[in-house]
Amino acid sequence: MGEPCVIDLVSCSSSSSSRGVCLSLPRSMSYVFPGRLLPILEYVAAVLVLSREDVQAVLDLDRLVDAVAAAMVDLSQGRADVPTRIATFVAERQGLLAAMPAFLPSAGSLTTKLVSLFPQNADLPTHHAIIACFDPATGMPTALMDGTYITAARTAAGSALATKLLSRSGSAVVSILGTGVQGHAHALALSRLPGVEVIEVAGRDPAKVVALRNQLSEAGIPVETAASIEAAVRSADVVCATTHAAEPVVHRAWLRPGTHVNSVGYNMTGAGEVDTDTVRDSVVVVESRDAVLAAPPSGAVELHRAIDAGVIKPDHIHAELGELVSGDRPGRTDDTQLTLYKSVGVAVQDAAAAALVLESARERGIGHDIEL
Repeated sequence: MGEPCVIDLVSCSSSSSSRGVCLSLPRSMSYVFPGRLLPILEYVAAVLVLSREDVQAVLDLDRLVDAVAAAMVDLSQGRADVPTRIATFVAERQGLLAAMPAFLPSAGSLTTKLVSLFPQNADLPTHHAIIACFDPATGMPTALMDGTYITAARTAAGSALATKLLSRSGSAVVSILGTGVQGHAHALALSRLPGVEVIEVAGRDPAKVVALRNQLSEAGIPVETAASIEAAVRSADVVCATTHAAEPVVHRAWLRPGTHVNSVGYNMTGAGEVDTDTVRDSVVVVESRDAVLAAPPSGAVELHRAIDAGVIKPDHIHAELGELVSGDRPGRTDDTQLTLYKSVGVAVQDAAAAALVLESARERGIGHDIEL
């Protein structure tokens, strides 16, 4: 062993020849480490912190749809690195905390999202998330931002993209099932699509339906309330299921010919929000075959149930969203087809959204830096 290395915390100097940095230890003390310390690089990691309000202020929802489209192509063509998410479960609350890392080279975005899903939350959102961003050249942390708004916005952007690619011409009525964060985000995103004339909202709690209708009306969105979930599905050209329902809220018998369905809800304990007959009779499009067929918490409950029941096989999945964007696979081929976009959320969407947020925040000087 070499000579002890003594670090004086007052002067932050070292008796060894290794150059170091000040350590956050009690002042006026010296610490002795056996042998020589490995050199510690002198640097300060300046991390930009962006609150939810910051993210909302800078994230352009129209640019987000385009960014998600590009990310989906990169994912389908193997240009993005996205491992299967992992999660830890809180069984007594039916909750989970998942980690979702991604590297999206085309956007220069290296991120990981930590997201919780607690469907029993009554007065709080069911999802909470933060996104950490890193420099893909050095691995140094560069930003920490709210991920709750990004999760809602990028999920709705995926549904808006799927609707552009799969809904039949002349689709004017969009029905939103669910009155939570995703219901609100989907109403905002799909109301921006050309040809959409009215948003109908439906849910189990009449008071929450009215509250969502009022919020959307105040935002200038043409909105109506449906008498029931069934009525909303029956009248729709496009259905957006955004629930945590343990049993289906979209039934095949309620769907008119040519209806397009977006399903983003997830409930690991139930049968899913779309019934098996709808899955069987639809042209099914997903973000990633691997993701929807993976074991929980990544997989799509509705597809697993249909496969387990022998109603469909895995090759019933017609295409990935990125394959439609690139033209590698066709979308709808006639106006009577049912189409189903089943979303489980993939981390490249977060990486794409985070890149947009960072770019705009830096341009506008929004957020504040902290040193690590």
